[in-house]
Amino acid sequence: MSRVVHLHIGAPKTGTTYLQDRLRLNAPTLAQHGLVIPAPNRFVDADLFHFRAALDLLDQDWGGPPGHARGAWDAMVKRVNRARGSVVISHEILAPAKPDKIAKAMNDLAGNEIHIVYSARDLGRQLPAAWQESIKQGRKWSFARFLNKVERSSPWFSRAMDLPNVLSQWGAKLPPERIHVVTVPHDRGPTGNELWLRFCRAFGIDPAWAPLDSERDNRSLGIAETSLLRRLNRRLELGVWREPVYDSLIRELLAQEVLVARNTLPVRLPPDRYDFAEERAEHWIEWIKGSGVDVIGDPEDLRPRRPGPEEKWHNPDRVRAKLELGAALDALTVMTQEAAASRSEDGLGGRLRDTARRLRDR
Repeated sequence: MSRVVHLHIGAPKTGTTYLQDRLRLNAPTLAQHGLVIPAPNRFVDADLFHFRAALDLLDQDWGGPPGHARGAWDAMVKRVNRARGSVVISHEILAPAKPDKIAKAMNDLAGNEIHIVYSARDLGRQLPAAWQESIKQGRKWSFARFLNKVERSSPWFSRAMDLPNVLSQWGAKLPPERIHVVTVPHDRGPTGNELWLRFCRAFGIDPAWAPLDSERDNRSLGIAETSLLRRLNRRLELGVWREPVYDSLIRELLAQEVLVARNTLPVRLPPDRYDFAEERAEHWIEWIKGSGVDVIGDPEDLRPRRPGPEEKWHNPDRVRAKLELGAALDALTVMTQEAAASRSEDGLGGRLRDTARRLRDR
């Protein structure tokens, strides 16, 4: 029997950070049960290796120094072909791959039984999360402009998040039973971690094989924090998509450790955009039911839930100065500490992380 390769291609903002870290933490015990999470060695985390492999496959080069991903996809394929058991490859940037890159992946993995796993979330939650994530990655556009592009079927949205289009591309030469859609539930479920259990079913994992939980997630920013970061991106005027300093200082430290921990108003879909989200959900559900693909979860999870009348919508493109000031002061505190720490013998590590923790715990 051929080796099974589970190719988890995304989508972004569907619990992928948590999934990848939990797979990494439990890689030794999973391997004992015949499920391999490829990694080059004990010095490079599996999730970083999978990210670089995806970059290399897609001919992209960001998130590190130039050339840092070169050769990573070939290294991944070698490890897959040497694996004793089934394999999981996971990274969300694979979803928008163009047809020639998909064909390369399929050809390079030929001889294995390939399964595509795609996790999907309703657009009522997905679009706000995707917009603020793009700001964390260096973009400068307003939420309104982002949504307009989505509704006009921008190439990126169609390739990464439009479920029928993504799975029609990736599953073009696979039988539908090898295409697995994991729906992201609206609620955590009776166990408190329903999404993880659904991922386990998709990969053939007994949850007992992965007892170590992950504390990592990729939480969304609030309206004040996203607005502040967007203003900062405009001021910096850097090629931030390829700038390692931006990644380590702004995205990882400021956005993902300090700003994300603030208690603030969440980014939500505007009330007048729900018609579009509901129309797309209806189309997705009809496509799923007619395609024969394997659904893990409930297709109804893909329908957005409109907020109640008591839930006031706050425009993230027009944030009150007082709200933004609080986020700015927290950011300035961290940046001041970074400047001081960079001149000390201790370096950035200890003092800056202590400051971030104090801000989180306030």
